[in-house]
Amino acid sequence: MSDHPQLRVGLIGAGRAGTVVARALERVGHPCIAVDAISDAAKSRAATLLPSADIRDAVDVCAAADLIIVAVPDSAIEPVVVGLVANGAITARHLVMHLSGAHGIGALASAAAVGATVMAVHPAMTLHGRIEDVHRLQHCPFAITAEGDAIHIAQALVLEIGGEPVVITETNRVQYHAALAHASNHSVTLLSQSMELLARVGVESPGEYLRQLVEASVEGALRDGDRALTGPIARGDFVTVREHLAALDQAPQDIRQTYIALARATAVRQHRELDELTERALDQ
Repeated sequence: MSDHPQLRVGLIGAGRAGTVVARALERVGHPCIAVDAISDAAKSRAATLLPSADIRDAVDVCAAADLIIVAVPDSAIEPVVVGLVANGAITARHLVMHLSGAHGIGALASAAAVGATVMAVHPAMTLHGRIEDVHRLQHCPFAITAEGDAIHIAQALVLEIGGEPVVITETNRVQYHAALAHASNHSVTLLSQSMELLARVGVESPGEYLRQLVEASVEGALRDGDRALTGPIARGDFVTVREHLAALDQAPQDIRQTYIALARATAVRQHRELDELTERALDQ
């Protein structure tokens, strides 16, 4: 980072993650000069988090910037960068970063081909595009995929904003992102299903009812992994599992099917052999 004590940041796409990361960089001395924001929501987000940045088109953003953050939807990263390279907007003088979890630097290959320094830097955090999100990046892990000196540049930027850089190889990027989506997105589905079941039996505030139980379970799992498991499968109490399945006959099918899939996965991870009656119940 000694060659760039202060980087002028340009943001392509004023989404939730991009604006938050750009604001975090701005706080440590890398001003966001320009933003490419098209929708009204994007312009509003940019105005709130990056009030000093000019709204410009993507080509002009690149012209103004040293560091270009490409914060567009995953499927658009490669075509956007290809277009900017073809236009001459991205050149060898640029640092180019995207924030996707599932993609590595392959999506930035066209920029690398013209000599730009490319980095994939993904914050392992749910971001909503609000000012308070900037503080959530403190001590947040960031998955970095880069090569050569670009690794050190990406690490330095993450450390500057208070994050914790973790290097993920190009070939492991999709599996890395699947792990995060499985933990974060699917836990939302699981908890929403549990809350629906509680509401169906008359619990007025199902989220609050589950809070302490879930927080203790998550804390235990993050600390001890599979060893933290309690409940009927951990005890080998398959009578209760079968009773659950019978009760869930009256529940929405997505809930019952999720229970079945997770019961099977839990048994496998606990090295539990299901008895014949439970196997039959799970197959129904």
